[in-house]
Amino acid sequence: METPGSQPTITSSVAEQPEELTRAITAPLLFFYVLGDVLGSGIYALIGVMAAQVGGAFWTSFLVGVVAAMLTGFAYAELITKYPHAAGAAMYTGRAFNNRFFTFLVAFCTVAASLAATGALALAFGGYFLELLTALLSLPLLLTALVFVVVLAFINFRGISESVKLNLAMSITEISGLALVLVVGVVVLFAGEADLGRPFSFNEGGNPAILALAGATIAFFAMTGFENAANVAEEVHNPSRVYPLALLGGMASAGIIYLIIAFIASMVVPTGRLAGSEVALLDVVRQGLPAFPAWLFAVIGCIAVTNTCLVGLITNSRIMYGMAREGVVPRIFARTHQSRRSPWVAIVFTTIIALLLIVGVGEKGVNTLASATVAFLLAVFTLVCLCALVLRRDRVSQEHYTAPTAILALGVVVNVALLLYVLITDLQDLVAGAIGIRESVIVVCLVMLVIGVGLYFVNNLAQRRLDPSRTDDRNDRGPTEGAS
Repeated sequence: METPGSQPTITSSVAEQPEELTRAITAPLLFFYVLGDVLGSGIYALIGVMAAQVGGAFWTSFLVGVVAAMLTGFAYAELITKYPHAAGAAMYTGRAFNNRFFTFLVAFCTVAASLAATGALALAFGGYFLELLTALLSLPLLLTALVFVVVLAFINFRGISESVKLNLAMSITEISGLALVLVVGVVVLFAGEADLGRPFSFNEGGNPAILALAGATIAFFAMTGFENAANVAEEVHNPSRVYPLALLGGMASAGIIYLIIAFIASMVVPTGRLAGSEVALLDVVRQGLPAFPAWLFAVIGCIAVTNTCLVGLITNSRIMYGMAREGVVPRIFARTHQSRRSPWVAIVFTTIIALLLIVGVGEKGVNTLASATVAFLLAVFTLVCLCALVLRRDRVSQEHYTAPTAILALGVVVNVALLLYVLITDLQDLVAGAIGIRESVIVVCLVMLVIGVGLYFVNNLAQRRLDPSRTDDRNDRGPTEGAS
């Protein structure tokens, strides 16, 4: 991952020519890049939450979530091939609507979504990590999550090289954990110990369609990550042909794997046990392969969650750094450490926000923070689909993929519908007293938006005082490409 705006100015006459990245990524490489991005730690953290909401048939929620994510994938396929130098939702919004504040909101929503996800996964990490320490000592889950985020922030501060190398090793480990769950499913099925009726049962008294939809908003959490493919557009052979198939194929493949794992979990472990577990996949391994060391899978679970959290913290700090370089948020966030060259102020700020989120929602806040992540992403993805439609009027010279208009329109409708479902359900629960203020998705989202908008206007006020001739409309560009 490159640091936005960190390239030195080159004055050599030879080097004055625009440099191009080597197009070394083939279709298979891009496919596995997308697959690896989507196959994150969400499923390690959310199986138990989904089983509690839906029942044994929670795999149906993954089906709905995968389909909803695929609709947005079509929009990204068009925009990435149309603007291979512009990476991310904020840049597409800037091109489509040419409004600096609106573009900033999209960029900050991306940061907010990732911070909320970091909080949710940190709490999930606590569950797996405490399994390793049960025989030794007992630590509060909340304290474990807080220490975990601080440690990752230090790794982030150490530098991007160390972070990326660690990310590669952890990616291989987390995929091996999912492969082990698939092996469990085969073993249990051939041993005749699987309950094939349980994956088709929903919670009693609930409408199956509504229950599947409720779980889908959480399943959507596990399907994110594919938008990162925009960052390698300049390095892909024949992107207009390669991107659509590799992007959508990678997403579909990840979705199928999630569906299979969810089905296996349901047929191996009773729903009640899954629903009450903070380490649901570990329970699947315990039930299906009792001889396999439980502590080893707990290590895999910890590594999987660590991987996604580390990537999120890296991305958040770099987005804040990039926005500061563009003058969208206070310039202090663009400061780098003298020797490590890492954006330490942005790292400290985003880490503090993640810690406050964890403390704010408490030990049982995985569902709240996961839902807040989904709410922010659904808003961003709605705009991505809308941008693809609006930018149809913008002609570019190179060949690019054009998604079916009906699919883009459906993407807008589905993302808006899911977003409204998340917010309305949360509001109803809040009014009915089923949840408290600290457990409310709406409250979490509003607090984070207030922080972001506050940064934006404080920065504008400071800039006007330094230079009264400057106005908010002086620059309608959004954050830099790298900041997205």
